[in-house]
Amino acid sequence: MRITLQEATESDAAAIHELQLAAFAPLLKKYRDYGTSPATEPLEKTVSRIKHTNSHYYMILADKELVGALHVVRKETNGSLWISPVFIGTAHQGKGIAQTAMLMAEERFADDKVWELSTLAEEKGNCHLYEKLGYQRTGKIQKINEQATLVYYKKELS
Repeated sequence: MRITLQEATESDAAAIHELQLAAFAPLLKKYRDYGTSPATEPLEKTVSRIKHTNSHYYMILADKELVGALHVVRKETNGSLWISPVFIGTAHQGKGIAQTAMLMAEERFADDKVWELSTLAEEKGNCHLYEKLGYQRTGKIQKINEQATLVYYKKELS
């Protein structure tokens, strides 16, 4: 399977948004985080990410098929890169696609040395993936509700 990143355009927004809603729907059902879940975001949020001047929104393609997306934003406060969201459609999860896509993104921004993201602490698979990629917990946590807590990660490249 050949994984590629392709910069998204506004014409890709509907397809990305549809895949995002489906990818995050199981987590929304499990954690009921209606105020923060990417499964509840409107299409306009995807369009805004694509049009944002200080970010890059990539479609993740597997053999030219849209299977996920990855959004990289330059944080204005410290210049680090923030990943949010990153997701793979449910039919393609567990195949190493997210790992490959994240490494490809790091290669595209080789001059940048600090990467950050957050994920649900309860999603051990996500935590394992990020830790395997060299991300370390920062100690910052944010309780979303009784079922869900965000944990923050940082990776510093040499």
